[in-house]
Amino acid sequence: MRKFILFLSMLVLFISCDKKSKTEAAVEQISVELKVDRFDRAFFEATPNGLLKLKEKYPFFFPEGFDDKVWIEKMQNPLWKELYQEVEKKYSNFDRETSELEDLFRHIKYYFPETIPPKVYTVIAEMDYNNKVIYANDKLIIALELYLGKDHRFYEFPKYLKQNFEERQILPDVVTSFAFRKMTPPADKTLLSNMIYYGKQLYLKDLLLPEFTDSEKIGYLPEQITWCQENESYMWRFFIDENLLFNSDSRLANRFINLAPFSKFYLEIDNESPGRVGQWLGWQIVRSFMEKNEVSLQDMLKMDAKQLFEKSKYKPKKNE
Repeated sequence: MRKFILFLSMLVLFISCDKKSKTEAAVEQISVELKVDRFDRAFFEATPNGLLKLKEKYPFFFPEGFDDKVWIEKMQNPLWKELYQEVEKKYSNFDRETSELEDLFRHIKYYFPETIPPKVYTVIAEMDYNNKVIYANDKLIIALELYLGKDHRFYEFPKYLKQNFEERQILPDVVTSFAFRKMTPPADKTLLSNMIYYGKQLYLKDLLLPEFTDSEKIGYLPEQITWCQENESYMWRFFIDENLLFNSDSRLANRFINLAPFSKFYLEIDNESPGRVGQWLGWQIVRSFMEKNEVSLQDMLKMDAKQLFEKSKYKPKKNE
């Protein structure tokens, strides 16, 4: 019996790997060529006399209501110029990143054939960590000042934010921004709906970034993924015992969904936990659903959270 179970497990693994290899072979046949415009370079290498031409070429980067003095001061400010120099040191050649973006958009076109690849603009913005990447209509805007490496001297942010200021996080952040275009926000404000919403987003990363680790997809350190795996059943039992899944208390998002240094169970384990464990659990629910149901990706993304949860038959892995 044990040998049969082992054989069956190996057969399932083989079929899964074969399906994945066929998918990747099909993805490789898709032609994608991205155009990258280094607005960061155009802006900081311009002179005040060239501002008018910049505004004519990039009107979307110069909103109305701002005096030209604002842009000229930014051009000439020593700190901004130093930041630009740091970006240039790391990204003087953007060819490798462009190639990686093209591979991502081959995957996107495989799963979403109607997608027209955007034009990519690199910028140096205001260190807004909530908007590191913006996918807007036909434009993909990447703020390079937030991908200099977590230990860069310019970063005066908490550790849990800085850990994702790495070049490797550009593609996961692009998928996050892309996902916002493909998913509608939760119809209700329950914790479960929020969990499933972000779980769908993370499942997209499973498909679009197959070579990335789980920690890279969600923006955790490897040990934070390990913590979630080791405490999956404990977290789930807590959510069930406290009747949190269908609770609409707005404070739950800050406890378990939103960016934070740790999650807030109000227990001794809090300081050991990573933030956003609700997203991670939602990811496991969506994975369970897709393993147990024959549903297209597009239909899954549109599904009601409660219906998806019920059909997922999700069971957390038991702690050893």
